[in-house]
Amino acid sequence: MTLPFLDRRHDPRGRRVLVTGASGTIGRALGERLARAGAHVVGLDLRPAGDEPFPVLACDVTDDAAVAAAVAEALTLLGGLDVLVNNAGIGGPAPAEYAPGDEVRRQLEINLLGTWRVTAACVDALVAARGRVVMVASRMAVMQLPLAAAYGASKRAMVAYADALRLELGTHVGVSCVYPSAVRSPIHDSTRAAGLSLEGMSVYEPLDGVVGAIERTALAVRPRRDVTTTRKGAVEFFLARHLPALTDRIVARTLSARAAAGAFEGAALAAGVVERNGGRA
Repeated sequence: MTLPFLDRRHDPRGRRVLVTGASGTIGRALGERLARAGAHVVGLDLRPAGDEPFPVLACDVTDDAAVAAAVAEALTLLGGLDVLVNNAGIGGPAPAEYAPGDEVRRQLEINLLGTWRVTAACVDALVAARGRVVMVASRMAVMQLPLAAAYGASKRAMVAYADALRLELGTHVGVSCVYPSAVRSPIHDSTRAAGLSLEGMSVYEPLDGVVGAIERTALAVRPRRDVTTTRKGAVEFFLARHLPALTDRIVARTLSARAAAGAFEGAALAAGVVERNGGRA
């Protein structure tokens, strides 16, 4: 049951929204939905496709000067800012047992520090508008999956950053985190290419449901601190927060079964996991 006073939303018409990762699967769908509802939407993306139904500015979120310039241009186009959606992010193979290399640094730089840079550049405008920040985190921010340590670490750190931001700006700015599971998109391509696909360990969610949850969070009159995107996700979130040892056992058992069944056969980065779990190398 949804309590009406918790589901009240701002009229999207005229709301000024900035979306990062706006040319990707989630960002584009979200920006299109909000723009269709009457919001003024501008996006940031490393490589704008050029055919998005709203303006998207080229921006490398790992570059301080590029972020400052792109955010300034976006705020000029929007005439201020009511909602910032930090959606930009990447994944990739990164087992925890190996020393961090370029792949780990790239994910932390984009997923965590890119979010931090863009948000910091938007703070004054958000405070002036008593606006909203929405972090598109991940279920992996609370329930880590194996062989993807950098992604989980970056998303958990993003949530920690959101917590600090809420404490500092909470008198004027709402800060919410949304926790989707996997959505079918190119973000999984590099992990799949390395033979470390998490098929069978993470259930894909419909894109429309994830975008709907982000939209509701962005427009809610009373911002919720943490938002899950499915009923299953809500259960997983609760268990991961309150019974972490149980979720560890469930994930470890699933990993062992997949390794034993040959799911990671031929994947060099999973060789240790396969050997330790009695699987086929």
